[in-house]
Amino acid sequence: MGPTAGGHFAEAQNWLRCTLVTEVGSAAQRRLLAALGSPEDVLAASIGSLEAIVGRAQAEALKRGPDPGRVAAALSWLESGNSRLITLADTDYPAALLEIADPPVVLYARGRTELLQRPALAMVGSRNPTPGGAADAAAFAEALSNAGLTIVSGLALGIDTAAHSGGLAGASSSIAVLGTGLDRVYPARNRDLAHRLSSEGLMLSEFPLGTPAMAQNFPRRNRIISGLARGCLVVEAALRSGSLITARQALEQGREVFAIPGSIHSPLSKGCHWLIKQGAKLVESAQDILEELKLPAPSSGATAPARVSDPAAEAVLAAMGYHPIDLDLLCSRTGLTPDAASAMLLTLELDGLICRLAGGTYQRIR
Repeated sequence: MGPTAGGHFAEAQNWLRCTLVTEVGSAAQRRLLAALGSPEDVLAASIGSLEAIVGRAQAEALKRGPDPGRVAAALSWLESGNSRLITLADTDYPAALLEIADPPVVLYARGRTELLQRPALAMVGSRNPTPGGAADAAAFAEALSNAGLTIVSGLALGIDTAAHSGGLAGASSSIAVLGTGLDRVYPARNRDLAHRLSSEGLMLSEFPLGTPAMAQNFPRRNRIISGLARGCLVVEAALRSGSLITARQALEQGREVFAIPGSIHSPLSKGCHWLIKQGAKLVESAQDILEELKLPAPSSGATAPARVSDPAAEAVLAAMGYHPIDLDLLCSRTGLTPDAASAMLLTLELDGLICRLAGGTYQRIR
């Protein structure tokens, strides 16, 4: 449990009474704490003292206090399960976040909070990735997790989902940073993944319980995703992708930025290619990231490619290349009949080596 454990109920209540005042943002909260010392001191201060630090309107809001129901609900949540309220005063507040320009004053956490003390890598990308992009994200995440990096992402559909799944499959697990309160799961389709993260990994949010999905909160939470990590890997992203916001914040925070290149014809490669042009490091394997971060390689076999023992299958894969291809072009390249080519494609799809795309095309993903 968080600050409520061991008789610290009043301390948790004071932090909540300071941070649940809607009119007072995190920057003002930090100014108050820096000037006055503790939440208890902030709550005890005169309105004149508060006004000198944050202005009249916010001083009056602090004196009125937050909605008592929100405080009671948060305290009740802290008493249930493996929930924590991690504050700037806690010794286990993640040190990496203290380096960023706007560290959250409190973090609501559920799960394995010890993961916040371990080296991490952020992974972001498209909500609508190609099958190959999703497979790459999962494979990179698992290999890097096995190499000692906890995978941090945002629980969105697409690349985030694949990254969390890969991180959970590896040894170092995964952290999801939400743009909602921890009592909400957004998107709802990731409810099962959220439950896994709550028990096997960690769910984290700076937003109070009950905060719904609001567009302005997701770019804001991205600074925490990048801030927790030593670097940020972008897997697939269009030029206007929100993933580029995370990459930019990572650069501003002094983190390394990595990008996986893709087809010059794919819109989902344009963001990654733009990042590489701006100086992001092009990566083709998990080893590229580990070398840049000066970390040891993962255990043997963690990044080993799938092996194909059938020479005919190898020939089909070689003929496909790594761009989408339709049946007619594949038959032209291989000399196979449509029936034979279709049978081979089905076998390769079942083996997880290729995927079927919209429009009757296929693409190699390993």
